[in-house]
Amino acid sequence: MKILFSGHHNPHFITITEYLEKAIQSLGHELVIFEDRQHKIPGRIRKLSPFLNQLDLKIINKKILSIAEVTKPDIAIVTGGHRISRETVNKLKERGVVSILWTIDAPLNFQPLIDIAPIYDYIFCQGTEAIELFTGTGIIDAQWLPMACDPEYHYPVYCSVADKEKFGSDIVFVGSYYPERADLFERISMFDFAIWGPGWDSLDRHSPLRRCIRGAHTTPDKWLTIYSASKIIISTHYHDRQNRFPVYQASPRVFEILSCGAFQLCDDQRDVFSLFKDGEDLVKFVDTNDLIKKINYYLAHPEERKEIAAKGRQNVIENHTYVHRIKKLLSYVCCET
Repeated sequence: MKILFSGHHNPHFITITEYLEKAIQSLGHELVIFEDRQHKIPGRIRKLSPFLNQLDLKIINKKILSIAEVTKPDIAIVTGGHRISRETVNKLKERGVVSILWTIDAPLNFQPLIDIAPIYDYIFCQGTEAIELFTGTGIIDAQWLPMACDPEYHYPVYCSVADKEKFGSDIVFVGSYYPERADLFERISMFDFAIWGPGWDSLDRHSPLRRCIRGAHTTPDKWLTIYSASKIIISTHYHDRQNRFPVYQASPRVFEILSCGAFQLCDDQRDVFSLFKDGEDLVKFVDTNDLIKKINYYLAHPEERKEIAAKGRQNVIENHTYVHRIKKLLSYVCCET
């Protein structure tokens, strides 16, 4: 089967786009790659001119149609979906291409997807909040398809004494700055706590978290070492502070931490605990007091940490890889077509 895959390729490090493309090829399918952010007009100009922004999007859509005309795929998988127009999806379908939308990330700007989703043959969603948003507008056939891990990229690594000193901590968080995260983490700044990720220079200059910041952008090879060298990894999910929309989805980082064989304390995120068992694969915390209580407990019980981390790794590798996700997507599509 020939599959046209539309997604964004980060020029600095590998992301879920490459993991999914690799999974497609590993299953024996022919892959046609489309970069959906091949902008011709610089972003600073597009932000100032709606006309030039629309012109730029037309160029992107013309490009994917041109690729489809030459390669003649059987299926087109569009991740995200914000840059591919209704007209483009219709033209793909007119050429006999099965069209698939796979929504990703939090629903910050979901209305365009609600408008275009009914045009697609199939809809898959990273988070169940997207299914709820679709259902609320009468779109009832969206399927849940969360993110995953790739064990060839996400795995435990050996850490030397120097690695542990440089990258290891009792408690670690790898991810971007959000005010609500800072509010949570200030309560645990008394621990041996390290923060790696972008945006944390936005902290108030008097914040006790400033001493916890270890680095900004981390490449995958670096956070493999961070996870392997540390005792407890914290996962927290983005939530809209103004409560304009829900976010239930499981971050890709949840799966990646598990695949690295690290012990994970995760906030009470609905999709995560629909996929994994609290106390067996990873451990849930419901508020700051609960987080502090569980940090103290699991720092004092290393054997329990290791046992949970091992079970979590086994579960994620056996059931939640990107190959599993592509198999599920294609089995659903193929049995319907």
